[in-house]
Amino acid sequence: MSKSDLKFNSKTIHGGQQPDAAYGAVMPPIYQTSTYAQSTPGGHKGYEYSRSANPTRTALENALASIENGTYGLAFASGLSAIDAIIKLLTPGDEVVSTNDLYGGSYRLFKQVFEKFGITFHFMGMQSMDAIEAKINAKTKLLWIETPTNPMMNVIDIKAVAGLAKKHDLLLAVDNTFASPYLQRPLDLGADIVMHSATKYLGGHSDVVVGALVVKDKELADKLYFIQNASGAVCGPMDSFLTLRGIKTLHVRMQRHCENGKLIAEYLADHPKIGKVYWPGFEDHPNHQIAKSQMDDYGGMISFVPNGSSYEDAIKIVEKLKVFTLAESLGGVESLAGHPASMTHASIPKAEREKSGVVDALIRLSVGIEDASDLIADLEQAIG
Repeated sequence: MSKSDLKFNSKTIHGGQQPDAAYGAVMPPIYQTSTYAQSTPGGHKGYEYSRSANPTRTALENALASIENGTYGLAFASGLSAIDAIIKLLTPGDEVVSTNDLYGGSYRLFKQVFEKFGITFHFMGMQSMDAIEAKINAKTKLLWIETPTNPMMNVIDIKAVAGLAKKHDLLLAVDNTFASPYLQRPLDLGADIVMHSATKYLGGHSDVVVGALVVKDKELADKLYFIQNASGAVCGPMDSFLTLRGIKTLHVRMQRHCENGKLIAEYLADHPKIGKVYWPGFEDHPNHQIAKSQMDDYGGMISFVPNGSSYEDAIKIVEKLKVFTLAESLGGVESLAGHPASMTHASIPKAEREKSGVVDALIRLSVGIEDASDLIADLEQAIG
């Protein structure tokens, strides 16, 4: 059996991997080197300088390509540096249509870094294909989506957006961080580029900062490899090793994230002191049927608004949590709670945040793999 024919759970462990050629090591060694000996100028064994390539990073990139059903993987120093590489495919005058509910760091990069170089970004709700198409013009070159979105858990129809991208000869990039390839594989649905903050579910242990891109098209991959090497925002061998180790348990971790996420979402939905709960597994969640068709489960990310809907209400709750840790980030084995308006999305102006539902009272949970009863008890004492 070819390793490319393996089912997903097996791919997380074996996909794109071979025992180390030197001694047969099962886990790729950490090649902690910046340069490589050459027998003659240009005569080397595939590696010459570790910004361009490193064997440990190559092992990670092969694994990334495998689990996303892609052909080429690229590993970066962070999720934002991976996004940075995508936008560098564009030139001044180009335009991007993006969801209006997205990670605050992505918004900051788009608006405060790239707009001054002449690239225009349009932010909008992306549930209506007609509305998206109305924003596309001759200058549009890229469609950028997250699904589920951060933090409102909006679900966008990847296959339908991919159809628009093909119709208008545009690139479609999908931030797949919230779902992970365990739940959703955008390349199979027609996307051109899949992006991950691999810091999150792929790494899974809150001990590394890494970004990832996966593509199928060689010409596109070559352009991104050039940018990766030319700009130099690569991850080091230790970070590559830790992320690869995390990927090997992605499938078992995600099973528990999903199980716990469902229990927590249902608990919050039944709580008399909670006004709104956002989780794509609810049948009345917007675009639930799309989530059901393009995702294998609904994940461990949940957002909610307590009754009263004030900044103070939210802060009181997150400060009382004891098992959930009040912290930025998501996707680790430990449960985290965040206040998007003052943390992950603080770089988005308040008026813009609130247009997409990111009100001051919103709380975002990354449900970990602890015992669900402990998590519910912690929420109970914090909410009161």
